This record gives sequence, structure tokens and C-alpha cells, in this order.
Amino acid sequence: MASRPLHDRQSLDMWVHTPTGLTLAWLAISIPLVIWDTGYVMLRPLTMPGGSLHWPVWVPYEIYMRTDFIYGWKAINEKNGFTAAQASMNIPETLLYIYYLYLVYTYNTRVSADREVVSAGVPTRRYLLGEPGALAVVVGFAAATMTFSKTFLYGLNEAFSGWSHVRQNEWTELIMYWIIPK
Repeated sequence: MASRPLHDRQSLDMWVHTPTGLTLAWLAISIPLVIWDTGYVMLRPLTMPGGSLHWPVWVPYEIYMRTDFIYGWKAINEKNGFTAAQASMNIPETLLYIYYLYLVYTYNTRVSADREVVSAGVPTRRYLLGEPGALAVVVGFAAATMTFSKTFLYGLNEAFSGWSHVRQNEWTELIMYWIIPK
């Protein structure tokens, strides 16, 4: 297959988006985790200890339920809807990220280090040219804004409730099981 040179960005008449490897790796890890988390929340109490769906998929949530009461029985018994509302927002956020990946892997031009368009088997970077590139940026930005906003809102919810769902933790547990996963 013949290759054609890709001109430098200044000479292109269109938008060019180059997703980073870090972004693609982060999405490959975070999308399944967010789907898992959303499933746990939306199917409570079946996914909680004693529930028919708890073992084996949601067993690790036993630790998280002790770390953050908003994920456990306290929130269920108080009919606190924050967790389910937040998990509901995971759905459009995740769909946006999946659409972003669809754009990246469907409309990309693969270019080698010497800026030649190549076929499979050669180390390359992915470039999205024109409208698909511009759309990927907008979709990715919208999804990332949702991620940041939900994370910030989650922290504010805890702060304004007097840390009522996490204050039982030592700092090490709080950092390991609440701050890092957020």
C-alpha cells in the first residue's frame, strides 16, 4: 500500500486533533470502572452484602461501604438519593466517552514518526482531521467537564454535610479508599 505524506499542521486547512496515549489509557481503565460503579449503585440493595448480585462482582464494595457510608446502608435507610443521582449522571458521561473513542478509532489517520500515513504494524500516532477531529474535542471536553463537575460536587456534598459519610476513617483509609478512587 502506498503512503502519502501528512503535511505539517500550519499547512492544513482543517482542524487536527491528536489524542494522547495517556488519555486513551485513562479511558480504557476508567470506562469499565465507572460502568461497574454505576451498576453497583443502581442495583442496590441487590449488589450489597447479602444481596443476590453481591458475589462475585461487587464484593470489593464491602470496603467502600465502610469507607463512604453514602454507598452503604446508611444512605439507603435515610433515602439519600445523592449517590443514585450522581450514578445516573455517569450514564451520559460514559456514553460521551465511548462516542469520543468511536470517533478516535473510526475517523483517525495513522501517521508514523516520519509523518507518513501508514498501515497496521508500524508505530503510529492517531490524528483526527477536520470535522471528526473538532467533534471529538467538543465531545471529550463535555465528558471531561462532567467528570470534573461530579467529582467536585461529590466533595462539596461531603463538606457541606459535615463529612458525615467519611469522617469515621483514618487519613490513610480516607486517602486510599476515598480520595484516590475519586
